[in-house]
Amino acid sequence: MTRLEIAPELFLVALVAYLIGSIPFGLVLARLLRLGDPREIGSGNIGATNVLRTGSKLAAFVTLILDAAKGGITIAFAQFVFPPADAQIVAILVVIGHCFPIWLKFQGGKGVATFTGVWLVYAWPVGLACCLTWLLVVAVSRISSLAALLSVLGSVGFVVVFGYETKLLVAIGLAALVCWRHQENIVRLLAGNEPRIGG
Repeated sequence: MTRLEIAPELFLVALVAYLIGSIPFGLVLARLLRLGDPREIGSGNIGATNVLRTGSKLAAFVTLILDAAKGGITIAFAQFVFPPADAQIVAILVVIGHCFPIWLKFQGGKGVATFTGVWLVYAWPVGLACCLTWLLVVAVSRISSLAALLSVLGSVGFVVVFGYETKLLVAIGLAALVCWRHQENIVRLLAGNEPRIGG
């Protein structure tokens, strides 16, 4: 099968990857559990950290797992079906879907959980290193956004350290996307007034 013949199938899977990434699990869970709308509190996004601000640790944990799972499952399928270059496109689009979901007028989460789910399947040592970085930074600083930023930036180095140089471009692209979604957090971090977990 030629590259040209695969292209329509890749387009379909890329679209599906975006739509799967767009599923707003945090919002769905918050509504099912009658916790209110996470978009109206805290940072206003639909990720696990903001769902935690509704007061439900269970909802936040399940949101984290589901957001990570949509990234992991999607890239697992893409790697099975498509060549490496095409799988990279899918990896980026599922995270874009989470950050800019069509269902919510393109106002979604910051992509950290879905990013992590992608790497835990796409290159598990990189994903594990990102998780450990997040845990270490949170343990020391209790600042979720700082942990997220350092873990996603670290992923660029981790792909080289663990021998996944062929995935360097997707690592740079995903890290840039997640960092861009954290613009407001970066401003607060530089100003020294970023909220701490439990604060």
